Amino acid sequence: MGVSRRPSAIRVEIGELVLDGFRADPARVSASFERELTRLVRLHGVPLAAHGALTVDALTGLAPLPAGLSARRLGQELARAVHEGLSGHGEVTP
Repeated sequence: MGVSRRPSAIRVEIGELVLDGFRADPARVSASFERELTRLVRLHGVPLAAHGALTVDALTGLAPLPAGLSARRLGQELARAVHEGLSGHGEVTP
């Protein structure tokens, strides 16, 4: 029987979120994004990094988001899209 080892720390660094076409407050979007991504990583981990450290330069091919979302909702949806990419969905550029 193997021992399931979870990392003692997970660090996700997002250099830039580009919000073209959205009218939401970027600071509120960023705060909501950070809260939701933290929640998702704690709950589900980062599947692409299951076998060790991973550096990703870009995630593409993720689902588009409607422009009329509130800052809170936009941040949540962006975090979910990024986590989907980190879970192996979308296209990863290492």
